[in-house]
Amino acid sequence: MRSELEDFAEAVSRVTVRFQEMWVQLLRRSGKRHNNMDNQDLKTAGRILLGASLVYAGISHLTFARKEFRAQVPDFVPLKTDDTVVYSGFAEIALGAALIATPAKHRAKVGKFAAAFFTAVFPGNIAQYTHKRDAFGLDTDKKRFGRLFFQPVLIWWALASTR
Repeated sequence: MRSELEDFAEAVSRVTVRFQEMWVQLLRRSGKRHNNMDNQDLKTAGRILLGASLVYAGISHLTFARKEFRAQVPDFVPLKTDDTVVYSGFAEIALGAALIATPAKHRAKVGKFAAAFFTAVFPGNIAQYTHKRDAFGLDTDKKRFGRLFFQPVLIWWALASTR
């Protein structure tokens, strides 16, 4: 039997897919005008998509992907591995909700917090690579190494979509 949290996670997943579809449509439309994040509609879609993705990731930390996220906790973190995963899940849900719902005058601050969070968890990606920990389909050194390059994109995305 499915729990309410699993139903909620599925609903968030559907919303995330819808935002991705909107993102693609906006990219197609805005490509005729601009190819950067100066376009307000594109920034809004990017911010909401990032926020929804963070909420989804946070929920997955607490439920169905908890084991996978444990593989990313570096050995030097002074907390229990599971506690670290839970706390980071709560942080991701809060950051995602803030990215979606914060009034315009405070969005730049929230974007900086999100960028700082992505920077703070980067050692987890490095630990997954250096310790050869399989998770999220990253089961080769090449895949784990490639994942490292996505973190700067997340940092940029958090800042660019909240300017």
